[in-house]
Amino acid sequence: MWKLFKQKPLLTAEDEQFQIETYRWLLTYFGGKDFYEESKLILPTKAFFPDKVNAPEEAAQSTFMRVKQYAGLSDWPCQLQAQEEDPNLALADTLIVRNSEHSPHGTFVLNDANEGIITYNPKLTSDPVQMVATFAHELAHYLTSTAPEAPPGGWENWEFATDIAATFLGFGIFQANSVFNFRQFTGVGTQGWQTQSGGYLSESEHSYALGIFLKLQGMPIEAAYPYCDKNIKALLKRAFKALDEKPHIDQLRQVQLMTKQP
Repeated sequence: MWKLFKQKPLLTAEDEQFQIETYRWLLTYFGGKDFYEESKLILPTKAFFPDKVNAPEEAAQSTFMRVKQYAGLSDWPCQLQAQEEDPNLALADTLIVRNSEHSPHGTFVLNDANEGIITYNPKLTSDPVQMVATFAHELAHYLTSTAPEAPPGGWENWEFATDIAATFLGFGIFQANSVFNFRQFTGVGTQGWQTQSGGYLSESEHSYALGIFLKLQGMPIEAAYPYCDKNIKALLKRAFKALDEKPHIDQLRQVQLMTKQP
């Protein structure tokens, strides 16, 4: 019989190819033994983030140090700085300012001393998953800024490649779960719902990137599945199925680390 309702592919052919080429780029310059033997899948558990803190600033600093450690960048010189607080959008009872500018979740720059400077929006301290995802993204910026060639498609694609790089570093669950948040907010005389998105890739793209990481590491889907949001669980299953149908993983495993010239 005709399959009138055949499911569309998880990604377009172009987006799929970008993922594979970005992983090839990452494996070429940051892969090798460090990736296959040292990398871990970082989970949103107390085992990975056991620190007890007494203030939001402490939460940010301790989380940042954990993310830096798990990313393998503990020795890289880097400062974490809080941005200015976003303005309070509730001007009075039931009166909300809309279309107001918000600070980004995070930023990354190199200073004149070649030291990384990462900033974060203070509101992230109330959203641990988004905070980890943001720190992982900005540290992935730091790492990939040292690549001797641009990511696939050029440096204009750097943000998209950086999202994949954060998953490459082991933070794929955080990246995928933080793409879209929908939650209730309450305040003095105000109540409602707010949406918030993080990162540059879609849920499908993050799930596919996480699938590649798990496959390359020889991990079953069950390693990540219990920690994924409902949408991500379904998308990750589809990513595993799509990857099983093509030779991408075998081809990526053949990529050799390019050693630095003396």
